Amino acid sequence: MKKHILVLLLVLLLTGCSIVRINTDSIDNILNVILTKDNDLFNQVGQGYKYYLPSGVTYMESDNLNDILYCNGVYYYLYVDLVSYYYNVDTKYTENPNVYYSKKISTDDGFKHSGYLEISKDGDMYYLKFIYNYAKIEAKVKENNLNDAVLNSSYILSTIKYNYNIVKLLLEDDYFTNKTGKYDDYNSKEDSGKFELEKDTMEEE
Repeated sequence: MKKHILVLLLVLLLTGCSIVRINTDSIDNILNVILTKDNDLFNQVGQGYKYYLPSGVTYMESDNLNDILYCNGVYYYLYVDLVSYYYNVDTKYTENPNVYYSKKISTDDGFKHSGYLEISKDGDMYYLKFIYNYAKIEAKVKENNLNDAVLNSSYILSTIKYNYNIVKLLLEDDYFTNKTGKYDDYNSKEDSGKFELEKDTMEEE
């Protein structure tokens, strides 16, 4: 019986969207709880990486290293930066007091992940830019979906695992001919592509 209860609690903690048993009223608490967890869950596999989609989050489509995800009316734009991972590029960020939320993230879980979460308000919409673990998620949400968006993004980014050998092979391939320089704060070609979320053009459905 105790074993069944333990398994149930673990499942409830590791599933996303609205079925979680942590205090989601605080963005700080969400980050502190989720980003410090260590698990090997995954249900999505890409080129040289894999990650876990929380319950309720749906994979829509991908283009190279960009994935479009969806949950409860919100589109999440995920970009995985294999070059920054390969060269171990540290994310530089200065917290911005002029936006709704701004926090530099640094965790030492044996890998010393770094990144930041910045949320700016645009009318009644909130634009989320979340960089962590050599990947980035962008989304535009209404206030009532904001904390769930942070929760889902935290799960996804924190569970990304890279395969160094595959990444190395990909970087040696012609496909990455123009991507072999060290990138600073995700200033790569993908950032200016169609998956870049524009605050003045994207609207929540």
